[in-house]
Amino acid sequence: MVSKLAEIVIGAAIVALIVNDVFQTVIVPRAVSRRWRPSGYWAYWLWRGFVAFTHRLKSSDAREVILSRYAPLALVVTMVLWVTLLIFGYGTIFYGLRNEIKPVPGYWDAVYFAGTSLLTIGYGDVVAAAGPARFFAILSGATGFAVVAIVTSFLFALFAAFRQREVFVLTLGTRASSPPSGVELLVTHARLELMEGLPDLFKRGEIWTAQVMESHLAYPMLPYFRSSHDYESWVATLGALLDAAALIMTTVRDQPSGDARLMHAMGRHAVHDLAKYFGLPAGDGAGVDRGEFDAARERLAAVGLRCYDADDSWAAFSLLRSTYAARLNGLARYFDIPPAQWVGDRSLIAMEHGAMSQEMRAKLLSIEKREGADVTGPAPR
Repeated sequence: MVSKLAEIVIGAAIVALIVNDVFQTVIVPRAVSRRWRPSGYWAYWLWRGFVAFTHRLKSSDAREVILSRYAPLALVVTMVLWVTLLIFGYGTIFYGLRNEIKPVPGYWDAVYFAGTSLLTIGYGDVVAAAGPARFFAILSGATGFAVVAIVTSFLFALFAAFRQREVFVLTLGTRASSPPSGVELLVTHARLELMEGLPDLFKRGEIWTAQVMESHLAYPMLPYFRSSHDYESWVATLGALLDAAALIMTTVRDQPSGDARLMHAMGRHAVHDLAKYFGLPAGDGAGVDRGEFDAARERLAAVGLRCYDADDSWAAFSLLRSTYAARLNGLARYFDIPPAQWVGDRSLIAMEHGAMSQEMRAKLLSIEKREGADVTGPAPR
């Protein structure tokens, strides 16, 4: 039979484990591992279950609807489990101190007393009558109050970070198509004679990337929140910025590359840290073949951008993209994002995603030249 001291120790260990989990998840403003954090494990396995289930569905829209439910559900499950485990932890402590509680409780009565203490209900039908039991009853109430207050402030911070992230995602979508593409970003700016504004976009992208890296590592549940708009995602947006920066640095001539270099450095840093936190493999390779690169280069040249020699550009671009491509695609696969050009499962890209085909864009461009109106604009949603 377990001794009373052992019961107190076991209960205290459960309470300490959950309090540490709450502290690491909600308060510590940096990335932490899942070790000694139960919420990290159940969030991970719940996500794998969601992804495995949605892969059986034929409709991409149905998959997105279900995956979009994961993050809110995981938050609720996490909070319920935190409170439940705290109640059982304190209940085990009170059971070890049952001789100091009136009337002397059985195990489930001790759990009931822990619940009324933690939730500060205090019906009075079970009371602590001696020092240690009274101390833990007060500590239980203080823990419950602190957890509720901390989680409430955490939710406000989480949703504020989500809204801040999505504003830039949607803004870039009007410039880089939907799903976003680094090539389309450059084509749109060249066609609309906005290349002079591209450095400023890279500056804003650098700040946005830093905010994403900081917030997504500080709040590990935030990366799972999907965009509220179809075929948009923070992973694909980051990929579009990185690809556009890489093309400016290696392929497009006569364009200032300083801000592109800074964007590339920040983006590479973010991809590295996020992939490391989620335990994704590094890998090698550019993730793009020569034919895809040549087709992109032809599109850039077709809108008036001067490009470097094809062989030299490919050698430089493939080397530069290999510094982030594997980790970026690892994030895309892990979060099961809608596929985008050069990011994610590109075999699934189709007209249903809202991506305007090159043939359709060519037809609309011919109409635009004939009528003098901008009828193409960004890719339709």
